[in-house]
Amino acid sequence: MASVVDVINKALDLLGHGAITSLGDGTKAANLATRDWPLVRDLVLRDHPWNFAVKRSTTAPLVEAPAWGFSYQHEFPSDLLRLLEIRDLRADEYQIEGNKILTDESVLYLRYIRQVTDPNEYDALFIDTVSLRLAYEMCESLTQSNTKRELLWRDYENSMTRAKLVDAQENPPTVFAEDSWLESRY
Repeated sequence: MASVVDVINKALDLLGHGAITSLGDGTKAANLATRDWPLVRDLVLRDHPWNFAVKRSTTAPLVEAPAWGFSYQHEFPSDLLRLLEIRDLRADEYQIEGNKILTDESVLYLRYIRQVTDPNEYDALFIDTVSLRLAYEMCESLTQSNTKRELLWRDYENSMTRAKLVDAQENPPTVFAEDSWLESRY
């Protein structure tokens, strides 16, 4: 079972830096990790629809309607990092403004990437990828090495590519309905 400190220590190992015992231990590394961890975690989560982070939800409209253009507005779920899909709506049937979705539909069926803060839910490849990105972000402050930073970026990109491939293989292929334009081609 991984903890946040375990993931951070993996990043520190990549930097050749000593481990921390807790986020509050007062060392430079712990202070950097405390500052950078939530931002890097959410960035890497948002960067790919990781299977462990995808969630489905429905929303009801807010009491207040938009000023014009649409009949309803829906607030984002509190744990939403990136909207993936609104079921049965075309892109021209809604508009995102701030943390609201404006539409003429009274109920929305959302599929999105959620903010996952419990490391026990993380995929092993996500842990590898997020620790590389965290090491990259902390590298300049802890090592003053641009060469090491460049190598970490390359490793991060390779890890992300590998993780995306494996993650994508876990789901069956998506079958898209043929519309009238495609059917006319036959």
